Amino acid sequence: MMTDRTQPGCDKKITVLKAGLQRMKTAAVAFSGGVDSAFLLAVAAASGMERLMAVTVDSAFVTREEILRAGQVAQNLGVEHQILTVDILKNAKVIENSTERCYHCKTAVFTLIKDAADRAGIAHVLHGVNTDDLADFRPGMKGAKELGFEAPLLDTGFSKREIRICSKQMELATWDLPSQSCLATRIPFGTLITTNVLHRIEQAEFFIKSLGFVHVRVRCHGRVARIETDAGSMVSMMGVRQQISTALKDLGFDFVSLDMDGYRNGKFVTMR
Repeated sequence: MMTDRTQPGCDKKITVLKAGLQRMKTAAVAFSGGVDSAFLLAVAAASGMERLMAVTVDSAFVTREEILRAGQVAQNLGVEHQILTVDILKNAKVIENSTERCYHCKTAVFTLIKDAADRAGIAHVLHGVNTDDLADFRPGMKGAKELGFEAPLLDTGFSKREIRICSKQMELATWDLPSQSCLATRIPFGTLITTNVLHRIEQAEFFIKSLGFVHVRVRCHGRVARIETDAGSMVSMMGVRQQISTALKDLGFDFVSLDMDGYRNGKFVTMR
């Protein structure tokens, strides 16, 4: 269970955040189990709300690891947790993978969450957007806003760094989790999204992480796997390059490369 011990740097903002959540009385949190949604859920749980529910949507874009983690975090916080399932690959506007893919996906996913909240008699639906997200290409935020989702962390002015600091001080196990993004972000815009490609990407990243690497993205360019990792891990990764190459080729890739520019959020938005 979460403790509520924080340092002065977090106290003021958490107090404001708690007060706002308490006034809502009932809320459902779009819950991935990542850094931001876990922090939001933890503060909501500590605010004394009358009804709080975490809702996780399981789809082909989410890894099994993420689903399991979400369940464990919600259980640790003692919060009611629902896992809903959507066959997102039946949505033609999503799998065509235009630059608006995230908007169409978020609309479908958040509609499920809002419907679950309505059925439970819950008045507010929340998501864990923070101030850093405003600088990224995130068309999904439009879908969330259209459906009436509120962003308490953004409204309170929390940055990603502050969320991590406060999460650590509150002893949340999620404080140092690497940033998450859906598996579809590994596929260039305009390339059709299929079950086979998503599975190949998930298995490739799982294998590389099993070697001890934390920050990993495997971008899929047809039969080419382009691995992104942080600059500090590149030398170590080259030391096991043959293992990685063999494993990824066994998964169906013909060529395996390491991106010398390293990991950068939203990379497919700016590259050709």
